[in-house]
This record gives sequence, structure tokens and C-alpha cells, in this order.
Amino acid sequence: MNGRGGIRGAIARYRGRDIELKTQRQLELMREAGALVAATLAAVTEQAKPGVSTGELDALAEQTIRDGGGVPSFLGYHGFPGSICASVNDRIVHGIPGPDQVLADGDLLSVDCGAILDGWHGDSAVTIAVGSVSAADLALSAACRGAMEAGILAVRADARLTDVSYAIQEACRAAAEADGADYGIVAEYGGHGIGTSMHMDPFLPNHGDPGRGPRLRPGMALAVEPMLVAGDPETEELDDGWTVVTASGGRAVHWEHTVAVTEEGPWLLTAPAGAPDRPGS
Repeated sequence: MNGRGGIRGAIARYRGRDIELKTQRQLELMREAGALVAATLAAVTEQAKPGVSTGELDALAEQTIRDGGGVPSFLGYHGFPGSICASVNDRIVHGIPGPDQVLADGDLLSVDCGAILDGWHGDSAVTIAVGSVSAADLALSAACRGAMEAGILAVRADARLTDVSYAIQEACRAAAEADGADYGIVAEYGGHGIGTSMHMDPFLPNHGDPGRGPRLRPGMALAVEPMLVAGDPETEELDDGWTVVTASGGRAVHWEHTVAVTEEGPWLLTAPAGAPDRPGS
């Protein structure tokens, strides 16, 4: 689940504030929470098929988290009614899952999931191709995932916050050029600090010039989460007060990982248990 704000506001808001630094043991606890999130997303991805409702996927996610000894981060967060955000097609983020939203062949489903384990948070999102999805939609999702991965590689000690933003932005630009497509970065939503709370300082924009914002230090943890749309990135919020959609009706995708800053490089805290979690090392 992402934060909201503009890049200028983000830099001004967090300059000079304390950003939570975690010990090695605390990051290890976050890694355990992140692995539970990864297991939950894997279970949801396996069941996300035509004819399945997002309400069923939400129930599966909650059960998986609780069976793993955790608590869903999203459920009840400022009144949010689900354990996952389930955003289908033109829904960008914060889609409310329910029994009446039944998946169809060709849908794009973005699932955002968070879990609390022993007081520490993990937060991750994937975009799932439901059945047979168009080549253009698959390329859009791949571009967003690639942008996330570029941002993750920029999460390094002594870098500046917007070095991550710039890496995401440039990866999106390069993918659009390579694909001959128009990919719009959703500017008003972005990543965030995470640890003992789901949303913490700093807000992480998904675009902007490098070399600005707080310096990244070992022990910081960030949720890196670009959102891309096909075409115009202008957004609207539905009357439910949560769901954010594309104003144009274009399709949207969302990818996210929780990443720690370490002396050895980025540490992917929401990788599946036993999977490589040191990208670029």
C-alpha cells in the first residue's frame, strides 16, 4: 500500500526529520515478515483465474497471513476493509476486494499485500495476468517491474533518496522507447519508509531529478513501488474513498518490494523464503 505526495512536498516534508534505522536483527525480523508476504502473494497468484472473485482471493490472503503467525497490515487500516488491495484493469491502487468482482480472461490484476510479524511490517505488490492477456498489457507490466528493479538497485548506502526516483523514471522512459509505447508514471503516489509502521518517513517519489532528499543510510528500509498506466497518467478516486483509477480508462499496473539499505547493497526483504535476496551483489 503506497504513500501519496509530490516530489517537492516530499523533500520538504522529510528534510531534517528522523528516519527509522533498524539493527541487523530488526532487519532480519522484517525479512521474516517479508517472506510471509511473498508466500501470500504466491498463493493469491496461483488462485487468480477467470471466474474467481477478488473477495475469494482476499480471504485466501488473510488465512495465509494468519496461518503464518502474522496479522494483515491492510485490514482495518484507516478503515480499509480488505487484507489485500485488488486493483483490476483501470484500477491503479487501493482497489477494494469483494465477492461481486469476478475475474475474467484477459484481466490485469494488481495485488498489494502487507503483513505484520512480531511488530515488523512487510509490503509488496505484483501484477497478475489472468488467463490470456494481450502482448501490450504484458509489456506494460514488464516495464513496471523493470522500473521497480532499477529502483531497487539504486537503494544503496550514501545514495540520495531521489537517486531511486530517477532510476525508476529512466527505466520507464527506456522501456517506453524500446516498446514504442506511451507509459505514464503515476506521479502523486509512490513508495515510503517502512518498519515498525507500514507508512513511515520518507515518501519516495517515482520520478524526479537525482541527488536530492535524505542520504540513504544502512538500516533504512523503503517500499519501492512504481505504478504505470497505458497512456495518460491522470488519476481519479472513486466514491468509495479508496480506489484510484485512470481518468482515461487505460490499463494500469503496480509492482512493489520492501528493500533495506545495507553496507553490502540492497537487501530484498520481500523475496520468497530461500530465494536470492541480494540483487546486484
